Amino acid sequence: QVQLVESGGGLVQPGGSLRLSCAASGFTFSRYAMSWYRQAPGKERVLVAVISTFGGTTTYGDSVKGRFTIFRDNAKNTVTLQMNSLKPEDTAVYYCNAFGGAALNYWGKGTLVTVSS
Repeated sequence: QVQLVESGGGLVQPGGSLRLSCAASGFTFSRYAMSWYRQAPGKERVLVAVISTFGGTTTYGDSVKGRFTIFRDNAKNTVTLQMNSLKPEDTAVYYCNAFGGAALNYWGKGTLVTVSS
């Protein structure tokens, strides 16, 4: 059974930091590209960051470049999103995604990040 479990969300003040983690199980983690997406209230889900199977390539959404870092640990089956210099517009539900092909696309249930003073 495939599971992606996000953790680390919460309330943080503008300018602060949070670290989100996603624990994966039920599939061969190292064969999947891993991503973080987010969905703000009333908006579509958008890509935040993606990391290739062995971490050699990372890509970020324009709005988070230079502030967020994605990394993975294939030995522990985890992917992490380090978020710095948070802004109110970063407020959203953050979702972990595992992509291994068209029919191999899995989602976590999400974790809420609220950036507010």
